[in-house]
Amino acid sequence: MDHLVVVTGGPGSGKTTLIDHLAGLGHARTEEAGRAVIRDQREIDGPGLAWRDDALFAELMLAWEIRSHREAAALPGPVFCDRGVPDTVGYLLLRGLPVPPHAEAAARRFRYRPTVFVAPPWPEIFTGDAERHQSQEEARRTYDAMLEVYPRFGYAPVELPRVPVAERARFVLETLAEEDPGSGHRT
Repeated sequence: MDHLVVVTGGPGSGKTTLIDHLAGLGHARTEEAGRAVIRDQREIDGPGLAWRDDALFAELMLAWEIRSHREAAALPGPVFCDRGVPDTVGYLLLRGLPVPPHAEAAARRFRYRPTVFVAPPWPEIFTGDAERHQSQEEARRTYDAMLEVYPRFGYAPVELPRVPVAERARFVLETLAEEDPGSGHRT
């Protein structure tokens, strides 16, 4: 699954903005599970919100990520994934919850390109919104959790530079092209 490229990190670090920019350049993308689950659960006043039931929220995110992986795997690449299955394991660790064997199994089974781009905390651009209730401190802890969990599953994190979105996109595309010069990645 080398054509599935994960962009992860803490909330408010520019991940989705980067992926939106890459999509504007013609690349396929996935939607972030956490935001989608929150939106869906709010619409139905469901119990699967992080502030109501962390474990259920994690299960819903895991199911979303697995479905997103399957859909993205069928697309030509690269496909930029707004987080990945291992993010759910990182979320559970961050929240101090046990990681069930099926979540570990999913993170091992549903694979992405070995290079994972990690957006570092960036206080200057951090903002909250309807789906993002985390503090900057929690954003930093999320970033740390992703740096811990992705290598655990055999991935190599690459920190994104804190630069304007077009430069970040160029960095990502050039990194991918350097890893696989014959891949035809568009820059």
